Amino acid sequence: MSLHNANGPTIDIFKATVAATAECWHLVGSGDKNAVDGAAVDAMRDSLRGANFGGVVVIGEGEKDEAPMLFNGEIIGGGQPVEWDIAVDPVDGTALAAGGLDGAVSVMAAAQRGAMLASSEVYYMQKIVSGPAARGVLDLDVAAAENINRLAAALNKDVSEIRVAVINKPRNYDLIAEVKASGAQWVRFDEGDTTMAVAAATPDSGVDLLLGIGGAPEGVVTACAVQVLGGFMQTRFAPETPDEISRALGANYDLERKFELDELVSGDQFIFVCTAITDGPLARGVRETDEFLEIQSFVLDSQLGDARVLEVRVPKN
Repeated sequence: MSLHNANGPTIDIFKATVAATAECWHLVGSGDKNAVDGAAVDAMRDSLRGANFGGVVVIGEGEKDEAPMLFNGEIIGGGQPVEWDIAVDPVDGTALAAGGLDGAVSVMAAAQRGAMLASSEVYYMQKIVSGPAARGVLDLDVAAAENINRLAAALNKDVSEIRVAVINKPRNYDLIAEVKASGAQWVRFDEGDTTMAVAAATPDSGVDLLLGIGGAPEGVVTACAVQVLGGFMQTRFAPETPDEISRALGANYDLERKFELDELVSGDQFIFVCTAITDGPLARGVRETDEFLEIQSFVLDSQLGDARVLEVRVPKN
């Protein structure tokens, strides 16, 4: 499948995630997650230098002093005017990539300028994500078992068939126990928050629902995909330390507020590209031949409609 009729930035974003994946591939399984991330960041930024759009990094590698490249507030692309909010995660799941484990991806998303919720002061969010059938059915403030029962009814499935992804972290242990007690299937994952959340909004992905506390920046990235997929998503900030709470309140964040999908990212143009480094629920990881790397990407563009999985062959260095 091609990207004919894609939005302006889509092809450049696709190329940037493929470049990041190809450049870090030789370090996959090395045990050095910083080296994996560094290679991907450098390659993504180099690729974006020739892009034909103008954008501002709203969700990036961090503040300028901590992340000299692809930092929050950086102008990227060569186009004018600057019309896009950009979210980048050159490697989502650096530890997975370093260990050669499933679930590592390179991700970029875009929405119209001013559309993305800035979330740099809080690292974590409570989230609920599902597909189109969950709209008007689920609610972040309802107990996990009740949401699972509601979704089972909406999908005309038995509760035992509902697959619920919750990231395997101590902050979610009680929730994981609730999911198991409900009779649903817990889909375990240790990293890769964005991929699992998007899978939950993608019909027939093998994941019906995502619950729990995960990354806040990843939540906004996910929202771009959920908008295109017509899925359901709600979140609430979940700061975990006194310092994080203080910074959030200093930035006038409402820590009690429940964010609907349109409050996470708004507008009518959304792009999401997830290029698989290792195998995952949205695309197959890199495969090697003697001369090439075969790389798959899961691509969403509000102008294209249905999700597309694209495969390219990149010459080995």
